[in-house]
Parts: sequence; C-alpha cells; structure tokens
Amino acid sequence: MTAWETVVAAIDTGDPQWVAERVLALGERERREVAALLPAHIAVAEERAHARDLERFTRRERESEAAWREHVRRAERAGRTVHEYERWEWNTPWNPPWPMEREENWADSLRVAGAATIGGAAAVVAWLNRREFQERGETSGATTAILEGVLSARPAAWQEDFATRAALRLRPVPRRRRRPDETDALALAMLRRTGVVPPEHDPLVVAWVRRPPVREDPLLDHLLPRLFEAEGVGAVLRGERAEAPARGTWLAALKKLAGQGRRDLMLDGCVRRFLRGGEAADLRFFVRLHELLQPTPDEVSKRAADYLRLLPAAPGPVAEAALRHLRGLDHLDHADVSEALRALLFRPERKLVTAGLTWLDAVARAWPGDLDELAPALGYAFACESADVQGRAVRIAVKHAKRFTPVGAQALRDSFGVLPHQLGETLVAVFGGEAAEEPPEPFTPAELPAPRYAEAFPAPVTTPVELGPCWGGWESAELWLAGVVRLHHDDRDGLVAKLSEWRLGRRSHERPWLDVWQWCEEIARLLLTGGSPADGLPRGGAVSAPHLFLLRRWAEVHAALQGGVLPPYLLAEPTEGTGNVDAGELVARLAGYERRGVEALPADLQQALLRLPREVAPEVVARARLLTSEAGRAAARWMDGGRPEPVTEVGWLASGRLDPGAEYRDDREPADTRTPDLAPRIRVAPTGLPLVDELFTEPGRRREGQDGLLPWWPYVMPSHREVIALHFLPHLLYGWPTQGAGPPEAYALALADGPWGEGMALVPAFLLADPSWSKLPAVRAGLVVDLAARGDGDAEEIGRQLGLLLRRTWLKPGPVLETLESAAEQGAHREVWRIMTGFLPVFLPGPEERPHTRHTQVLAFALRTARWAGARGPVPCVAEIAERRASNNFVREARRLHTYLT
Repeated sequence: MTAWETVVAAIDTGDPQWVAERVLALGERERREVAALLPAHIAVAEERAHARDLERFTRRERESEAAWREHVRRAERAGRTVHEYERWEWNTPWNPPWPMEREENWADSLRVAGAATIGGAAAVVAWLNRREFQERGETSGATTAILEGVLSARPAAWQEDFATRAALRLRPVPRRRRRPDETDALALAMLRRTGVVPPEHDPLVVAWVRRPPVREDPLLDHLLPRLFEAEGVGAVLRGERAEAPARGTWLAALKKLAGQGRRDLMLDGCVRRFLRGGEAADLRFFVRLHELLQPTPDEVSKRAADYLRLLPAAPGPVAEAALRHLRGLDHLDHADVSEALRALLFRPERKLVTAGLTWLDAVARAWPGDLDELAPALGYAFACESADVQGRAVRIAVKHAKRFTPVGAQALRDSFGVLPHQLGETLVAVFGGEAAEEPPEPFTPAELPAPRYAEAFPAPVTTPVELGPCWGGWESAELWLAGVVRLHHDDRDGLVAKLSEWRLGRRSHERPWLDVWQWCEEIARLLLTGGSPADGLPRGGAVSAPHLFLLRRWAEVHAALQGGVLPPYLLAEPTEGTGNVDAGELVARLAGYERRGVEALPADLQQALLRLPREVAPEVVARARLLTSEAGRAAARWMDGGRPEPVTEVGWLASGRLDPGAEYRDDREPADTRTPDLAPRIRVAPTGLPLVDELFTEPGRRREGQDGLLPWWPYVMPSHREVIALHFLPHLLYGWPTQGAGPPEAYALALADGPWGEGMALVPAFLLADPSWSKLPAVRAGLVVDLAARGDGDAEEIGRQLGLLLRRTWLKPGPVLETLESAAEQGAHREVWRIMTGFLPVFLPGPEERPHTRHTQVLAFALRTARWAGARGPVPCVAEIAERRASNNFVREARRLHTYLT
C-alpha cells in the first residue's frame, strides 16, 4: 500500500488521532506527495462520509421495517387488530431510539493530515482555515490537541511563524456565536508553546478572553493591557456577574491580579475604556470590574478630571459609577462641580438627573456664598420629561430660594416656561415672573358607531335536506335538535336517510357524555340502529348548572325517542338571534300541544320560559291565560308577573379560604399576595320549576371543564344576563388550563336583556383590564364603545369592579388606561368619565396608604377624561386628597382635577 493509500484509509476511519500517527510515520518525500494530493481529496472525503452515513441510515430503516412486519404478523396470529398509532410508538423494535454513533469526522481528519504534511507555515494556516472546513463546523477540542501535537514536530522557528500568522488570521466573532472556536484555541496554544510576542490584533485578545483564564499564563503580560483596548472584549464578557464572582471567571481572576501589583493598570484601563465610549452593554463588564476594585478616594482624586469628563455623555452605568465616586471627594474645585452638575442635569436619564439633584442639594448646603452658579443646572432639571424630577427640582429651588441673588433668580425664571403650569406657579410665588400657560389638550372624539344587535335567527329546519351538522355553535345545535324532532314527526324516512350520511363509530361514547355533539351522535345512532345507552348525563355538581341544563335538553329528546313519546316539535326553538322565543309563538306552540294531547318535555318547557322576553304584550298574556294544560298554565304564570327576579352580588374571598370571615368588606381593602376567589351570590324564591331553580342557584367558586359550551350560556337565559354573568365568574380569573370566559361571552351578555348587577359589570371590566386576549387597545375597548352606542350598562359599576380587579389581582393600570383612552377616542368619552367616577374611589389610596406613581398617572388621566367629557361636580375621594398639606405630584394632580371639576 502506498503512502497516499495509507493516509486515505486513515482519513476514511474518521479518527484524527489515527491520521496523525500514520502521517507522522511518513518520510519527508512521502509527506510532500500527500500534501500535493490532499486538496483534490476534500470533495472525495466528504462524499465518502455522506455515503457511509446513508448506508447506516438505510440499514436502520430496513431493520425497523422488518421488526414492524414481524409485529403485525404476531398480532394477526393472535387475532388482534394492529392500529396505525402503534407504528409510531417510541422505544419499540420497529421504532428504536436513535443510536449514539460517532460523527463522521472527515474534515478534522483532513485538517490533521494537512497540518502534518504541508510545508510552509503560511500554507498550513491557509489550509486549516479553508472554507470547506469552516462550513463543516467548528474543530473539536480533542482535534485541537492533536493539531498542536502534530505542529510541535516542526522546527521552533517554523512554530513561531505559524503562531504569529495563525493569530493574525483570527477574525471578529459574530455575537450570536457563544461557543469559542477551536481554531482560536490552536493559535493561543501555539503562542503559549512558542513564547513568541503576540501581535497586536483585537480578535486575538477577544479569543483570549472567550476562554477561562489560565494560571501562570505566558500571554498575560502581553494581552492584559490590551484587554481594555480591543474591540469586542466587552461584548464577550458582558454576562459575568460582579456579585461574588465565581471561580474561573475573568472578574475573579482580575480581582486576584489587582492584589499582585496590577491595580493601577486595571483602574487606568477601565477609565480609558470609559472615555473611549461605546454601547452600555459592551461597557458593562468594565463597570463591574471597576466597582469590584473599589477605588479609594486617593485613587479617584488622581483620576478626578477623567471622571468629570464622563458625566456629560458616558452611558448611564458609567456615569452613575463616576458620580458615585466623585461624590466621595470633598476637595473638588467649585467650578468643576458646577460644570459637572450642569452636565448631569442636562442628561435625559431620569435616574441620573435624580442623582444629580441629590448631589446639588448636598453641595448647596456646603456652598459658600450665594448659589447663582448652580441656577443654570437647576434650570436644566426643570426641562426633564419626568414629572417627579421636575417636582423635586422645584422643591430644591424653593428650599434654597433665599440664597439666590437677583441674577440667580432671573436665571431660574428664564426656565419656568418648560415646567407644567402648576409647578411654574409654585416658583412664581417665590421668585416672581410668569408661569407657562396650560394649553388645552386637543380632543376631537369620533362619532359613536352604530350599535350592534343580534343577527336574525335562521329559519327552522322543515326538510331533511336543510338539516345541517349539530356542531359549529349554539345556533347549529339548536336548529339540529329542533329539526330532528320536527322531521321525526313529519318525514321519518327522510330524516333517517339524511342521518345515514353520518360516519358513526361502531360503539357509543364512553359515558358520561359531556358535550352536545356526543348527544347528537347518540340520538342519530338511536334513530339509525335503534340502540343507544339509556342515560349518559354527568352526576350533579360534575359540571356547572348552565352546562348541565344544556345537556338535559338533549338527554330528554334521547329518552323520549327511546320511550316513543317525542313531541312533534320543540317549544324552546329560538325565534331571535339573542336566543329569545317570541311570546306569541310560544303560546301558539302550547296551544298546538293541547289540541294534539301532547305532554311538554320538562327541560324543553323550562328552557322556553327562560327564553321569553321580559316584556310581553297584554293581548299575548290574555291568550296564555286561556291555555288549560299544566305547561300552558306555567307559561301564563310566567308571563303574568311570575318571572323570578333574583337579588345578586359578588363577594371577594381570600384565596383558598371559604369561611365568611375571609371576605373583603371594604372596596379599598387590598387582597393578600394571591388572587382572591370570587363568590357569586343569588337570592330568589323557588319557582316550583326544578331545572329553573337549579340555574338560579349560586355557582361553585371554582371552574370545571366545560368543553367549549361557555359561549352558549347567554342564550340559555337571554332575559337574565346577570345570572349568567354570575355563572361565568368562576371561569373569569382562572382561564387556564381550560377555556375561560372571554370576549364572545361578554358580547353575548351585552346583547342579552335584564338588569345589570355586579356580575354584569365585572365581566366587561375584566376584558378592559386584561391585555392577554388582544394587544390592541382599540379592540379591547370595543365592548365599552358598543354599550355606549346602545345606551346600555352601568358605567360607574364597571369602574368600581375595575378598581377591585386592579387592587386584588395581577392586572395592571397601564393597559386599562390605554383601553379607556381608545374608547374615548371612539366616541365613548362620556362613558369613560362615568367609569372613572366609579374607579377612583376604589383604586386611589386611602389616608393610611402610600401613593405610588401609578396613582398619579391615573389622576392625570382622570383630568384628561373630565375635560373630554366636560364633566363638572366634585368627586369626594379626589377632594379629600386635594385638601392634604403635602406637595408631592400625587396631591398636585388631585388638586388639578378637583380645581377643574369645581
């Protein structure tokens, strides 16, 4: 076998170590021959590696297919049906885990072969950096060690030349690549091995710091000074933490080196790096190192001029560190301090301006003579966009007002125009001059859109061809159920022929049947085969009352089919898109039952009563009184004042506690750390109709899985939306992991009829505050705008429930204000102000509570909405805050709102 054939065979093994041993055993002439043939072999080696991969893959596929066929044969011999899903069962002989095989390492093998045979150092560097190898991926750490061993067989001068050239060949590393490249590691290893002076090359320094520091590193003295100069170092080390730096990190190593005589080098390096500028993220490491070194006052004093130069424009963290150390000095020149304060207070960052004001206040107390030199700095702070900063600057100006001469006072007056009107008036009262006029906020609301109303309910099913699927929504299900009952009486053969198009399973569903579509299938099975289990209803309490009521309607049709007592049509089939049944139509249906001697199905009758509108014409009531059946008399009583009118409320209970003492009695009483439970309450006298009375019973306090029927509930009781809203509440705050109440349910409730209560207000309040269902405030505002367009709803109660949600749940004021502003812009500005009048008494802090920025923001927004709505008249909770003696932003905003309203 020739030398070349020996090397090719070694490359085909994919083992770089074996390649190194084979190549190093060759003579000089044989190495030159191999080096000449290597470039042409790159494509061949890659193709062979891919062929071997394909062969292994094909072999595994054949073995898996054979195992699957054997599994099928065994199952057939045992008389068992093999299902398709078994084909993909994991960890079986036919679908085993993917074996951990050694990767084809053809590229590293070629790297080693070239490093050992190519003659010149420059040619070897070029070979190792060939594009074909770079595209293959990064060199492994083991291969780097093999390459270093191969190169160590070269003469010393050759190794030094290679180390220098390899270092200069390094390129900046993209930030997205976090793992170090082992090509860099080889250059560093050869530099350390040879001891040659590293070239000045930024990517070399970056490569050095991308790896943990090395003990007794011969590169340290050369590269440490450049650590503070090379571009890219900060980006690599930005993730190191300064708090108790971990062993093996650069921060820990540099802190140790600082105690070994390199402290000044590092402090000077950090300051130089700060002065060069750059992105804050890339300077983060140097700021952490600087603070880890804890410069002493003497060390800061030596560099004070540089620290002062950092204050005007350095990134925030750098300027903060410089300011912190400068404030520890007591011998700074007054002119330098004045200049530094002007630089700080001119910056846009709220945190830095606040720190600058604190320093100015401390400096002013020790400043000799008048403070005119500090007046320009205060004027800069007046222009800050933060209202808190402006207020603090005004308080400092008032505090030291007596120490400004007329010259300094005039300098301050020149800046009054940038302050809000009320802050400017505060300074005018002390320094004279004029405050800026408070410009009226331009606001042109849109006209309210046309109100939304429910669409007309589809025409009833009268022929088999009109019978559609029972799934797809409450309308489809209602049409299907009523159509099956009607066609069973009018055209049974046509109904059976239509249902025979269904592809029913061979067996009934496992009971209980919790969804309507399961009942539809069982009704169809009963009509087609005559066989279906007797009762698939869940036990009482397993699902919510509205859910169980829906299932009972399908269950009684199923039972009536089995018993042969199915009526010719249903009483509760809706006539309106809201779910209502026209009262006159119901009387006619009941009269038809009486003529035929048909008994009403209990759930169907009680559903029909619940779907009656709240207002029934006197002549319809008179016709109902003529009915003689028990069902007819029940309908007449309902229409003639017998409709139940429950008293409702919503309690808030401490999370996980159901005892009465756990209820929050005061609206301003905050919840504990967890979201509280909602406790809906319904008080009503029994109607004598058992299924109706179940619906007028307090719902459970926790949700159950409803399998998609929540959107149907408003159409069960379209004239009692408050009761349905209370049934929604256990599903409102806890929407995961099952479906929760959301926009479809809220819009259906809004289109329904009946008085508003706390439950009806809480549902839209939650949608206003919860940004998870839509990121667009205009979309979240849609329900409020629609209510305003129809003149419906209790806006003050919505505001109150909104305040309770922000006090007692995870919801935040920001999305609420965005949504309300959007509602105002869409024409609901008067309703938004009414919402605010209910919201403010609950949300604003009481006398014993500490106000926060969010409270100030809410007051500012309330003033805007009051102006939009042209509101007048005091709001008691705002008047109480306005009368306080404090002068913070919170109280000032309350005074502005109270002044406008009165």
